[in-house]
Formats: sequence, structure tokens, C-alpha cells
Amino acid sequence: MSAGHDHAHDHAHGHGGHAHAHGADREGERWKLAVTIGLTATILVAEVVGGVLTHSLALLSDAGHMFSDVVAQALSLAAVILAARPADSRRTYGWHRIEILAALINGLTLFPLAGGILWKGYLRLHSPVAVESGAMLIVAGVGLAANLAGMWLLHDLKSLNAKGAYLHILFDTLSSVAVMIAGAIMYKLNGAYWLDPSLSMLIGVLILYSAYRLVREAVDVLLETVPRNIDLAGVASAIDKTDGVSAVHDLHIWTITSGMYALSAHIVVLGHTEGNDELLNRVKQMLLREFKIAHTTLQLESEGIEHIGHVC
Repeated sequence: MSAGHDHAHDHAHGHGGHAHAHGADREGERWKLAVTIGLTATILVAEVVGGVLTHSLALLSDAGHMFSDVVAQALSLAAVILAARPADSRRTYGWHRIEILAALINGLTLFPLAGGILWKGYLRLHSPVAVESGAMLIVAGVGLAANLAGMWLLHDLKSLNAKGAYLHILFDTLSSVAVMIAGAIMYKLNGAYWLDPSLSMLIGVLILYSAYRLVREAVDVLLETVPRNIDLAGVASAIDKTDGVSAVHDLHIWTITSGMYALSAHIVVLGHTEGNDELLNRVKQMLLREFKIAHTTLQLESEGIEHIGHVC
């Protein structure tokens, strides 16, 4: 049996149910992102107006974050729509990787945003400005309600692209909570205006951390590293223990897009390779059952015969 035949067989059978489930997930992801974009744009306008009227840096910082959110969520929605396009002769895995590129861009946009918030907070900390804390509380409360609705919509989405959009909303929610806490304290004390820039700077640090994690995950996918939740040695051992397998080499595992893993390997079998469809099916079923790897390319080699290999 040739490697090419096996790949065609696996591609046809491994894609069916997986693609159907992926399509259903993406349909739900699409409308949730669209609703979230509408909510975020509404909060953006409210916070810009509120920040100007109340002289609150925290509100204006949050509005800047909201603007990046609208852009990020629109990019995520476009990526989901593109990812739904079918595979063709040049893009045999379809457009799934566009989601990872969108997640990378989303993460990168967080770095300058956090830097700007930290710098403005530092300047304001040295020259505190009186804030209309009562109005600030009202605007922050409206923003918090809308952010919580957005988090509820996006919390169960699994793709890295959607995770990027969710992180934006999560830190918007934290921003709203911080603004409300600062506003309540300033309203109670009729002062302590240094709290406004201090909490803005704390939000900036949290945004930097989330940006780093998101970019790291996206880069790992683009570099085709082994997924963090899969043990390469464990997979090799599981294949090696399958009845009829003598050894395994040239094992590679990578991520196509969030939750879609691929594997290629050379398997040395006992005896000749003819009639080993049953062995192939046992290995494929084991990989799907134990490691959630649905896309596999397995090349069978007879024991004792030297095959042309490659160093990678």
C-alpha cells in the first residue's frame, strides 16, 4: 500500500464528520462575534463621550481598548467567514490558517495599546486631574453590563481566533470593574484622583500579559510545533505498542488550526506491508481516541528493509 493511497483514504474519511462539526461550530461563532461587535461599538461611543465629559483617563483608556476590540472582532469575524471556504487544489486544508493569522494580529495590536495606557497613566499619575466620579460610575456601569453580555456570548468558543476576541472582551470587563471601583472611592472621598491613572496602569500590565500568551500560541501554530497538550513521546509509545508495529520514526505532530491536529509518521511493521489495512485502522482509531488527532498520514515500511529517509 502506498503512502499516497493511505493519505487519500485518510483525508476522505477523517474529514467528513470533523468538517461537519467544525462547520457547525463556525456558524455559531460567526453570529456571536457579530452581536459582540455591535455591543462593543456601542460602549466605545459611550465611553468616549463619558471620558471627555468626566475627565477620566480610565474611561478614555478603556475607550481606546474598545476601539482595538472593534477592529479585532471584525478581523476575527472576517477570518471565520474565510475559514468556512472549502479546500481547493492549492489550499488542501482550506483557509483554516487564516484564523491563526487573525489571532496573531489581534495579539500584536494589544502591545501598543497597553504601552499607550501605561504611558498616559504615568503622566497623569504625576499630575492628577479632578474627575466627575458620579457620571464616571454610570458610564462604567453601562460598559460593564455590555461587556458581561459579550463575555457570555464568547466564553464557550474554542478557536484561538475566538480566544483572541474573548481576551479583548475579558480585559474590557476588568477595565470597567476597575473604573467603577476607582469611581466609587473617588466619589466617597471626593478626591484620591490618583486612583484613576493607577488602575489604568494596572489594566495595561494585564493586557501585556494576555497579549504575550496569545502571540506565543499563534506563533507556535505557525511554526508547526507539537501542541502543548500532546506528549510526542507518549504518542510514539502508543503507536509502538500497537499490535503488528515494530517501530515508529519520522514522527511529526502539528496544529492546522485550533483543535485540528495533524500527524505524519513512518511505521515499521512486522512482515510485509501488503494487506495491512487493519493495522492502519487500528493506529488511526487509537490516535483519534487517545489524542484527538483526526488527520494522519502513515507510511508503512517492512521490517529489515532499509528505506530512504530524511533528516528533519
